[in-house]
Amino acid sequence: MRTPFIAGNWKMNKTADEAVAFVREVRHALNQIEGVDIAFCPPYLAIPALADALKGTKIGLGAQNMYFEESGAYTGELAPSMLTPFCQYVILGHSERRAYFGETDEGVNKKIRAALKHGLTPIVCVGESLEQNEAGETHDFVSGQVRAAFAGFTAVEMAICVIAYEPIWAIGTGRTATAAQAGQIIGVTVRGTVASMFGEETAQQVRIQYGGSVKPGNAAELMGHPDIDGALVGGASLQPSFVELVRNSVV
Repeated sequence: MRTPFIAGNWKMNKTADEAVAFVREVRHALNQIEGVDIAFCPPYLAIPALADALKGTKIGLGAQNMYFEESGAYTGELAPSMLTPFCQYVILGHSERRAYFGETDEGVNKKIRAALKHGLTPIVCVGESLEQNEAGETHDFVSGQVRAAFAGFTAVEMAICVIAYEPIWAIGTGRTATAAQAGQIIGVTVRGTVASMFGEETAQQVRIQYGGSVKPGNAAELMGHPDIDGALVGGASLQPSFVELVRNSVV
């Protein structure tokens, strides 16, 4: 039985002070919800302050990105070792990183390897565009992303990772895949590809989230699908109603 995992991706929202104020508002209620793992992934500058604010709770903390090198002349980047004093998770390969900053499958693969080396759990994003979806290319494209991301890894390493299926056409648009649609891609394409690479036992261990306009009102339906193991939540994780979303996800 895979424990659901709900992670909030705050993207470029909330100053450190705003982040702390928000966490103080919701942490007690979130900490009371059983049967689910929870994490916040704020902007870099809020991470140290939130690490303090979350002490004594079961709520985890993640970064939104990192580089794969240990140190060096990489202006603006953060090494894994800079995150490990504060974070347990790191989001890698988000579609916005790929679209706006030119991230490649090869780079994502290197980042996953570096994250695992430093004890960080990667939340690895995959997902197709609207054009690819409408052209019937979803399976081949998403399967290819999974294969590239985890090429060269062992089954043990794979089992540690989290995958987030985020159809690009549903991110921040208000359009959401139905539970049946998301579950089909997650079960057949994502989990099926993991099974073909690492075996069925490993595929059943991997937690696969759905991301894309997840809200309190649709969380229960989405999380009720047997192949959907949680959610990577964007805008809805910035509001106090995130507590309701998490509560509705425990089905």
